[in-house]
Order: sequence, then structure tokens, then C-alpha cells
Amino acid sequence: MNDQQLQRYSRHILLDDIGIDGQEKLLAAHALVIGAGGLGSPVALYLASAGIGKITLVDHDEVDLTNLQRQIVHATARVGQPKVESAKLALQQVNPEVNVIALHERADEARLQTLVSTATVVLDCTDNFATRHAINHACVAARVPLVSGAAIRMDGQVAVFDPRSGETACYACLFPPDQQFEEVACATMGVFAPLVGIIGTMQAAEALKLVAGIGDSLADRLLLLDARSMEWTSIRTKRSMDCAVCGEK
Repeated sequence: MNDQQLQRYSRHILLDDIGIDGQEKLLAAHALVIGAGGLGSPVALYLASAGIGKITLVDHDEVDLTNLQRQIVHATARVGQPKVESAKLALQQVNPEVNVIALHERADEARLQTLVSTATVVLDCTDNFATRHAINHACVAARVPLVSGAAIRMDGQVAVFDPRSGETACYACLFPPDQQFEEVACATMGVFAPLVGIIGTMQAAEALKLVAGIGDSLADRLLLLDARSMEWTSIRTKRSMDCAVCGEK
């Protein structure tokens, strides 16, 4: 690290858990962030400020006025712009040293396989089950850790799925792709603005821990938040041997 980097990341370097070695791991890492909306906003901002060296943002949508109630990476002046371009501008203002790749596209399963294969960690900030399952499938195939978040109304959840050991649950173990789950959208159900900030910030924290190799991740745990009472529920999960994605064939 150069002198400017030592100063920029000094509060990380002071932490025994991170230090210079940990910060260098962050600088060398590549985070793939899929979704540049409510969850993707705090995720991307904290990854950039913390010094993740390369961040690839994937989103097919444009900034809408209704997004600004919670999607803090965007601004009124950028309404109508692709979300990834808007987010890239914000991240470069926070930390111009970060290499931000903005992909204005809806990534299908084949594309996700390619993108995930080059990542150190993947953060799922999307809002539909089909995409989440495609991301999970790609992460299991490439053995890349996945940090998943979701938020709707006043309820949120966050989890880590780390296929590197071959012993922990994947997303499909908890939510089998052949089961029907109710799809709900912010446009119809609403979402409490700070909720996505809470969940997204926790996603960023888990990703940084995974990259730096510190602490215990949320692998095999699902955290649920009821923002009405601000109470957390922790549910233990385990790998399913019958899982269609990671189970033993």
C-alpha cells in the first residue's frame, strides 16, 4: 500500500482483526454485486469505502423517483439514468481508487456463471426468486461464497452461503427451487426505508469478513429482522443431502 492508502484505510489497519494484511486482501478482492437498488446501495457504498479493489455492479433498471426513498446510492439529478452508471459515479466519488465495472444488463444463468467465476465474493441484492436461484447455482458451481439479503415491508433477512467447504447449506437448501413462494415487490407492498440500509450494511460486513478471513460468518444461519419491534431471530440451517443444487448426487 502507498502512503495515501495507509491513511485512507488507517482505521481498518488499527483493528487487530484486519491490519495491513487484511486490508491488502480487501484491495486485491473482486466483489460481484447483483442489484443496484435498496440493498445494493449500502452494499456498494461500504465495499467501496472499505477498499474492495474491484466491484462489478449488475442491474438492468434505471433510476426512478420512487427509488430515492431508500436507494441511497442514487440522486435526484440522476433519475432516468441506468442504476449501475448512477451507482458507479457515487462510488467513484467515495473512493476513486476502486475499479468499478458497471454492467447495465439482466444477467441470465449463463452470464452469471461467467461473472461469478471471476469473483472473490458475490452479493445477491435482487428481489426475485428466479434470479436468486440462478445466482446460487452459479456460486455453488464456482465455489464462490454468496451473501444474500432480502427486505420487504418491515421484514428483512440476511444469510451467507459458502460452498467452499462443501459442508454448509446453499440457498436452494432453504428455499427449494421446485417449491412455490409468494413473490412480493416494493412497488405493490412497500418497504421501510432504513430496513434496506440495515440488511445491506450487514451484507457488506459479511462480505468484508469473508474476504479478509476474519470472524465467524453467517454460514448455516439465517437472520430474520422484524423492524416493527427491532427484534432479530436466528435460525440454524443445514445442508440438505437431497438439494437439487449442492446435494450429493
